Amino acid sequence: MTSKLIDSKTLQLIDSYVKINSENRISTVEFFHPAGNALPSGMLDQLARAIRQAGEARDSSVVVLRSGGNRAFCAGASLTELAAITSEQQGKDFFLGFAQVINAMRRCPKFIVARAQGKAVGGGVGLLTAADYCLATHHAAVKLSELTVGIGPFVIEPAVRRKIGLAATTQLTINATEFKSAIWAWQKGLFDDVLETTEELDEHVADIANRLADYEPESMRRMKQVFWEGTDHWDELLRQRAEISGTLVLSDFAQKSLTTILAGLKSG
Repeated sequence: MTSKLIDSKTLQLIDSYVKINSENRISTVEFFHPAGNALPSGMLDQLARAIRQAGEARDSSVVVLRSGGNRAFCAGASLTELAAITSEQQGKDFFLGFAQVINAMRRCPKFIVARAQGKAVGGGVGLLTAADYCLATHHAAVKLSELTVGIGPFVIEPAVRRKIGLAATTQLTINATEFKSAIWAWQKGLFDDVLETTEELDEHVADIANRLADYEPESMRRMKQVFWEGTDHWDELLRQRAEISGTLVLSDFAQKSLTTILAGLKSG
């Protein structure tokens, strides 16, 4: 039986949503936004809250993180909202949204299995690297595009580096216009397996989630603590990184780049 832990009506933003369901000792957190599953600040807040609530749910032992739709896992930050930022505090607050989600995933006492059915950009890559286990299809290419708009992947960098190492993180950051294939991400350790189709992906996600749901919750909680040792300082670190991004997004370069990109999207 499926039970909603968060009232979707209170979370719905226009055509967007964050929802959480619990069934067979598995909590599934799903988010959706029509712009490639981009994440505006309101959805970031709701996503962090949903992950915390899934971690506290007594009727589940594992969390599955997924997005709606078929084309993209997550397009990262909302470019429209980024372009509208007019102060350093406003910028910091926006990027703190990603920090809160990553820290919620880090502190979650349950393993988080991520389902990547499509491309991930910027903050979307951050979500995948903050998961404990990640399954993807061949369509799930990854890209860190932040430098192209005058900022950088400062907030998500600790999660990305922890998962794939400094060399691969550097390569992904500097090649800011280039998508890296799902196979590249698998070779670097970002993905734990890559499947041909979405149907196969869903089968594998269900299989690993069901197996984890049968394991002893306390042993998994303690094992996750071991996996995330050395990250207790991330609350402050990601706050500092959010300040950097919040300042850089106000630069002339960033504002002109965002304006150009948004104009291109409208004309296209």
